[in-house]
Amino acid sequence: MPTAFHSANELSFQPRLPLHPSPADWRDQFIYFLLVDRFDNNNPSVPPYSASDGAPAADAGHRHHFQGGNLRGLARRLDYIEGLGCTAVWLSPILKNRPDSADSYHGYGIQDYLQVDPRFGTLEDLQHLAREAHARGMYVILDVVLNHSGDVWGYPGDHPYYYYQDTSFSFGFWREADPAAGLQDDDAVWPQELQTPEAFKRRGQIRNWYDATEARNGDFLSLKELDLPRPEVLDTLIKVYKYWIAAADLDGFRIDTVKHMEDSATAIFCNAIREYAQRIGKHNFFLFGEIVADDDTIQRYLGRNARIEGTRERFPSLDAALDFPLYFILEDVLKGFASPALLRARYDALHEHYADHGAAGRYFVTFIDNHDQMARPYRRFMHHNPYPQQAVLALAYLLTSQGVPCIYYGTEQGFDGGGGDDSHVRECMFGGAWGAFGSSGRHFFNREHDIYRGIAAVAATRSREPALRYGRQYFREISVNGSNFAHPRDDHCTLAYSRILDTEEVLVALNLEATPRADYLTVDRRLSAPGQVMHDLLDPERRHTVEEHQGRAHVRVALAGHGMAILRCG
Repeated sequence: MPTAFHSANELSFQPRLPLHPSPADWRDQFIYFLLVDRFDNNNPSVPPYSASDGAPAADAGHRHHFQGGNLRGLARRLDYIEGLGCTAVWLSPILKNRPDSADSYHGYGIQDYLQVDPRFGTLEDLQHLAREAHARGMYVILDVVLNHSGDVWGYPGDHPYYYYQDTSFSFGFWREADPAAGLQDDDAVWPQELQTPEAFKRRGQIRNWYDATEARNGDFLSLKELDLPRPEVLDTLIKVYKYWIAAADLDGFRIDTVKHMEDSATAIFCNAIREYAQRIGKHNFFLFGEIVADDDTIQRYLGRNARIEGTRERFPSLDAALDFPLYFILEDVLKGFASPALLRARYDALHEHYADHGAAGRYFVTFIDNHDQMARPYRRFMHHNPYPQQAVLALAYLLTSQGVPCIYYGTEQGFDGGGGDDSHVRECMFGGAWGAFGSSGRHFFNREHDIYRGIAAVAATRSREPALRYGRQYFREISVNGSNFAHPRDDHCTLAYSRILDTEEVLVALNLEATPRADYLTVDRRLSAPGQVMHDLLDPERRHTVEEHQGRAHVRVALAGHGMAILRCG
């Protein structure tokens, strides 16, 4: 279907209907992230999967190709997402990619910024999805790409050896199905404002990903780097994404590859979008970004509530960032491969940046699995993992620690993909040719799965407990005998921490071992006083009396292997 627009100047930024209001605080939300092509294809005849189905092996040759997932399929699975406890859906990019590209199923190679990719659906399908989500009190976040387009043009001669150089190459040609016909809707790049060689940096492909200048100016493999410092380029992208907010009633953007953009461009884009959203009534439109870096680097892009001592240049722009510093260590700590001391040190470093420790969580979207892999190349948290309950522990940690928690589709079903490239962690939920567990023709929307049910129980508890969303976080000392207390330094432990908000303490205890433990855990004696009873919010029949030894208030908590408890007095 041809696009309705050809120029950014044709776009309307006036919403046609009243817009769904923003949440008061994004820490109240639990985000579900999915790849549209790999989630659901709206086919009602696909049967559910069971281990006894004996489904044929997935076709590895198709793992880089479109599987058929679409926006209508996602809309019909909103009840499944809501049942897990998620309140926001983060979609992979859905704008039109080149129609002759079979391997851009992920959506990150945009050819037309003014149209939904027909393989995913239509503008009407996106609007329907947003209406259905909002009717459930849920929010819709779109993944947006600013630094590059798809492979919409070629270098002279279309040779593959155009690698990065410090000056621009000559422009070659626009990719067209029929050059004699001139640029058609499926050719080159749209809107028209980007149809100039000067809209692109033309430096060739990145070779050294660790060189900041090259990573910022070079092409992302075959995807062509836009020249964002050019005001007319950035202005075009701002107009495009303002249009999508108005047209589809979107609630937030996740911004891809922030480190591949100039800091000033990120700031200008985010502040323009934020002001526009506020003008039309979206007063807390969420802008979070992918910054694969440490806390010091991430801090350059946040700025709000930050300590600014000794800093000369800052470009505060994002509301939050994906929490890669936590991601880099959390899996090993929870699986017992690394000391919990790493986790405590990470939060000590985090709190160095914030005057209000309780508010630090609003600046980070936390996760344990995603579609890109940096710490553990191309394998999910459950890859070759015999302990399904560890997936519940991992999401329980995200749901009860500081941050806006996010789950990657399939984790709640125990997806265990792993292999030589990122396609191995992008399995089909609906049983396409690249289905999970080597299956095809079977779906994986099982609400009775133990992992799904375990996560849902913790998410429900979180939604009822303000301290788990807004509270300060303190790791607790433990003891095996009730006398000798210390922070755990090896993997044989109960990981315990409190979330404290005003006069209320919620104690979280996670057994990191596969065998039962019954450790003594310290609590704040002013808030959880000796003699009081702490109730397990996951199991109200379980009660723990606060005791005292040598001035320490503590409770003894017995946990099954990989078990957990969430305790509160009263």
